[in-house]
Amino acid sequence: MLPLDGFRVLDLTRFLSGPYCTMVLAELGADVIKIEQPHTGDDSRRLAPKVNGESYPSAMPNRSKRSVSLDLKTPEGLDAFLELTKTADAIIENFRPGVATKLGIDYDAARAVRPDILYCSISGFGQTGPYRHRPGFDIMAQGLTGLMRMTGDGSRPAKVGIAINDIAAGATAAYSILGAQILRSRTGEGQYMDISLVEAGLAWTVWESGAWFGGGEVPQATGTRHRRSSPYQAFRTSDGFVTVGAANDRLWERLVTGALERPEWLEDPRFATLPDRMANLDELEREIELITETRTTEEWIEVIDRAGVPCGPVLTYDQALADPQVEARGVVTEVEHPIMGTMRTIAPPTKFSNLPDYGVRNPAPWLGQHTTELLSEVGLDRARIQELYARGVAFDAHPDLHDDAEVATTASAEGARR
Repeated sequence: MLPLDGFRVLDLTRFLSGPYCTMVLAELGADVIKIEQPHTGDDSRRLAPKVNGESYPSAMPNRSKRSVSLDLKTPEGLDAFLELTKTADAIIENFRPGVATKLGIDYDAARAVRPDILYCSISGFGQTGPYRHRPGFDIMAQGLTGLMRMTGDGSRPAKVGIAINDIAAGATAAYSILGAQILRSRTGEGQYMDISLVEAGLAWTVWESGAWFGGGEVPQATGTRHRRSSPYQAFRTSDGFVTVGAANDRLWERLVTGALERPEWLEDPRFATLPDRMANLDELEREIELITETRTTEEWIEVIDRAGVPCGPVLTYDQALADPQVEARGVVTEVEHPIMGTMRTIAPPTKFSNLPDYGVRNPAPWLGQHTTELLSEVGLDRARIQELYARGVAFDAHPDLHDDAEVATTASAEGARR
């Protein structure tokens, strides 16, 4: 049993913010139904690399879901969506503001057929405000939130290495939907949630906002350095870099006496106290790197770890996935995809003590893989489903791959038309 067993989500989202949210919900047990337009589907399906025509990046956040492909711009497609809505607990979309209303699939339309529906909208800038109609991807949100001015070495704006505002918005949507469901279980009332990439990203600037509100400090790009503590950064070694987190005076003493062998620095007016070290960061970095460049990263990790100071390597992504700690924790897992074959993916990060079924439940669906199955579930008979396929309202990209002969036959009209 999983926490969200029996909880159905209609997923109208594309790219990353929404799909990340619904992936989290799916692996907590929700029945996530990804609703995609015929032929093209989620825009991320075009992303390379591809295996046998299926996008590997797109498959990552869309695992553990089912896919139904409907043309929502047609009356028949809209009717089918509303039938699905009657069976749903939550709907999530990340269209530009106004598009869902134009299509007739907005919150008002949904609660007209399911009064207690939980409806979540993710957009670049939110449903209100002067920028509401602007299209907004992760990089626009990184620019607007100031993240690109506090990342990198300061020579020019730098994007965070992952789509951090997309993930922040997806995580925000996930916990908001869970909170709304807890409230609904108590009151029976639905909820509308308006989430923006910009606000989700700003909500994560916890210490930076404290520095601004408390002292008028605008956070600058500091490379790997911490803005409040030192030494807390990556230092060059003879073959790479080592991270050091001497975040308080006790750890500083251990570092300089037990690892760097510079006990005199404890009395050095440049480095004796944290304010001293923060005032002389450039000089401190130079002095430490004169020492750390004499040994390899692996050697320094052994020395610094033995001194009781947090430290670690600076790895490339492929090295990270092959690291013994990552391997021991089962971070990389495998799933069998009907088209792509054996796929590797990143497992959900939480280790529950008593949820043996928690994890990647199934591979990402091909476009429209469960169209017939889901339309049948909401009461459409075989003749009606065949008609929707024939008219291009419903779609299944690979009707020939179904084990169920009836499913394959039902989708064959559309398959033949292609």
